[in-house]
Amino acid sequence: MLTKKFGSLLLVLALILVAAAPVLAQGEEIRLTMTCRCVAGGVNNNLVVWLNTYVFPTFQEKMAAEGKNVVVELVEFGGGDEQLKEQYALDLGVGAGHDLFAFDGFWVPEFVEAGLLKPLDEIAGEAVTSWEGWEHITPGIQSILGYQGKLYGIASGTDVRQIFYRTDVFEQAGIEMPWQPTSWAELLDTARALKEAGVEIPLQVNAGTAMGEATTMQGWFMVLLGAGEHMYDFEDGKWIVSSPAILNALNFYKTVYLDEGLGDARMQLVADGRDRSFQAFAEGRVGMLVEGDWFWRSAILNFLDVPTRNQVVGWAKMPAMEPGKGYRGQDFVTISGGTGWVLNPNTEHPLEAWELLAHMSSLDAQRAWELIQPRINFRDDVPVGGDPVMSAMADALLPLTTVRPMLPAYPQISYEAQLMTERVVSGEMTPEEAMAAYAEAVTELVGEENVKSIPLQ
Repeated sequence: MLTKKFGSLLLVLALILVAAAPVLAQGEEIRLTMTCRCVAGGVNNNLVVWLNTYVFPTFQEKMAAEGKNVVVELVEFGGGDEQLKEQYALDLGVGAGHDLFAFDGFWVPEFVEAGLLKPLDEIAGEAVTSWEGWEHITPGIQSILGYQGKLYGIASGTDVRQIFYRTDVFEQAGIEMPWQPTSWAELLDTARALKEAGVEIPLQVNAGTAMGEATTMQGWFMVLLGAGEHMYDFEDGKWIVSSPAILNALNFYKTVYLDEGLGDARMQLVADGRDRSFQAFAEGRVGMLVEGDWFWRSAILNFLDVPTRNQVVGWAKMPAMEPGKGYRGQDFVTISGGTGWVLNPNTEHPLEAWELLAHMSSLDAQRAWELIQPRINFRDDVPVGGDPVMSAMADALLPLTTVRPMLPAYPQISYEAQLMTERVVSGEMTPEEAMAAYAEAVTELVGEENVKSIPLQ
């Protein structure tokens, strides 16, 4: 966590950074570029609107008032998260890239260990440590873009995960609403009722490697937490590689995708399966879909307008396997991730790049963002704006949430978890075989001293 107290080393570093910064003639143009997974009229359209209509114009005016001619350009990226991550690694690896990157928090340890990111205060010095905004970002939210006590960016928010369901489809199937299952048995009974009523895909729970981290966060974690366990034992500092909870979670997948056909196994295995699941939900062919709140505030709006969404989409908490049997003894479970923005350590304009990041993260900018895109904000002085559903999600689920382990090995272990679910839903392996393969792979990745197994009963 950054503080306003910093030592002589930081002072020296700040002076070096200022001295090394390019000397610009009065009025000479300073050009900053930033990039994100966002496309006007497509994915994260609202982000593009906010940046182009509020953030950039107001920042350029602010800089002009200080006598600086700053121009900011957004470079849109329409590919998937994994493609974006690969591009970042390539750019940073050769000392190139844009001045600011939109960044997923769980990538930070991996990039830091590879020497591709630097802490904010090493890039922009005292301007970072003295920023007033830190007082309104809790340590937990700060840590989304942190690693080993250092901050590498500013979060743009956090999220929660839940079950979305089609109220019109539920009504046709005679399912009472508002709907809130209290166990896996009730969740599966609802899926069976939808199947009986002719719904093509009663339940979508992400699986497989094609969906990448969406499988781990929206799928595997939501089921595993419901079985009473996390992927990582934070007290022991070890990865859990074999346990009754893992086996129960894999058997849940087996029930849904193989034994009873309550989900579409093929959709989990194709490259665009997640997008297909969104479209199928929008068309009423999926009855229930386990997803993050991003689905409500962004993804579904690519298919349904807001009035239609509000009319036909409901949500419920993900239940534990049985009441009180979830992670930490909870009745319901969820997990939160988070994204944000990092500075390129290779930027030619570190102070101006930081000023842009601080401006984006200011109270006024975030209030403007909430008007365009209501969401769980990273600042404690900015409430969710104008969306009672998002407010209700935050109130109900944030007290229940947990996070991913912020460790360099996590991305590789996450992939092994995805592969484990794929092996089950494809029928390649039994749950027992898939768990054994997972245990072997994770042990090889991190060493026997960093894993633990819980005896099967």
